[in-house]
Order: sequence, then structure tokens, then C-alpha cells
Amino acid sequence: MTGYSDSDWAGSYDDRKSTSGYVFYLVTNIISWCLKKQNSITLFSAEVEYIAANEVVCQLVWLRRVLNDLQQNALDPTIIFCDNMSAIAMTKNPVFHARSKHIELRYHFIRDMVSKKEIQLVFINTND
Repeated sequence: MTGYSDSDWAGSYDDRKSTSGYVFYLVTNIISWCLKKQNSITLFSAEVEYIAANEVVCQLVWLRRVLNDLQQNALDPTIIFCDNMSAIAMTKNPVFHARSKHIELRYHFIRDMVSKKEIQLVFINTND
């Protein structure tokens, strides 16, 4: 299983909220996708990508449980592609605190999943 995460920063002209989306592939087939407006206004682009990636991880946990129920256990970390290096850095370094101290605690679930090696965030170019 592979996931892709992306978002726009302050894309809504009415309320300046961002839109985030993700898609999961099982081999070459799409098994889950979502596109929605985020609930909060973000201050910078890395924050919106970080929040979007966190939503991807929450969906990933559910998908892995479904696959486990179907006797398809994941042994390796699931790769999630993200196009923002700062968001990836925030998941790996909890001391990256100046940029993330204002982000609500619930969005730091992704750090725990990275440290447990359940997921691996990998950079992908926006055009790809």
C-alpha cells in the first residue's frame, strides 16, 4: 500500500482555509481517497501539509486494520509521499519547535507513527 498527500495553502478565497487531499493505492488500484477543506486556518504552507499528512496517517491506521482483518498484515512501513520537505522534517524532529509549537496536539499523532516505523514520509516533487 502506498499513499499520497497534498494540499493547497489558503486556497479558499472566502475564508482562506486550505484544502487537503489524499489517495491510497494497493498495488495499482485506488482503495481510498478524500478531498476536503481543513477546519482551521494555517499560518504557513508547511503547517497545512503537516496537517494533511496527519489526516492521511489516521486513514492509514484504519486501512491497515482492515487489511489485518483480511489476513494481509503489513510488515514494512507504509510509504506516504508528500511534496513539502518542511512538513516531513517536522515529523522526524520533535525539537523542530519554533514552527510547530502553535499546532494543536492532535496533529502530532504523525510523529508517533513515524517513530514507531509504521509509516515513512518520502518527498515527491509537486509535478509528479
